[in-house]
Amino acid sequence: MSVIEAINIHKVYNPDSDVPVHALRGIDLKIDEGEFTAIVGPSGSGKTTLLNIIGGLDRPSEGKIIIDNQDISTFKDNELIDFRQKNIGFVFQSYNLIPVLTARENIEFVMLLQKRTEQEREARVMELVTAVGLEDKIHKRPNQLSGGQQQRVAVARALASKPKFILADEPTANLDSASTTQLLDIMHQLNREEKITFIFSTHDQRVIDRAERVITIDDGKVVNDEIQN
Repeated sequence: MSVIEAINIHKVYNPDSDVPVHALRGIDLKIDEGEFTAIVGPSGSGKTTLLNIIGGLDRPSEGKIIIDNQDISTFKDNELIDFRQKNIGFVFQSYNLIPVLTARENIEFVMLLQKRTEQEREARVMELVTAVGLEDKIHKRPNQLSGGQQQRVAVARALASKPKFILADEPTANLDSASTTQLLDIMHQLNREEKITFIFSTHDQRVIDRAERVITIDDGKVVNDEIQN
């Protein structure tokens, strides 16, 4: 079953200028539930733009993004914010944790926005910190954690709302080899055991090697799409 369908996605920046930038040129793509997929390509190829449009952080100039039988590209801004909060988890290269909050507070923040009960938040936080191996770090603030630990908090935060899928934009770019391996092990385990869909935008060969599907974008077009064993 498709979690995401991108139909004829175009993105043009500065369309009315003398030098419009064609970031995406007619992308057609389906992502099925439970995939562990990497979107790859050279810098400027359009992969981050595509990820942002799938995640509702940017809008296409033309085309549709269908999630849960809804074309999110037609949503108003407030509808899009609400939809993202309930359906999409994000993991960024720079972690994007709130520095004044502890690991626990960062993880439960989205659940506060969703008005979950304290009991629900408590149970979900403990479930997630156990899944990412940070039970002993829940009261630490981001500056008291290593880069790898911060990114694991970010993964737990992305999962807190039980989203339909996780979008991870260069999640290993700032991590050493050991932290990358640990993070990928955690995400792959969550993918296999809980059928969570992960979609990466990456240059990192370590991520590409672990992906089960690799979609290559160049000059705003899909130039290769292959399943890996």
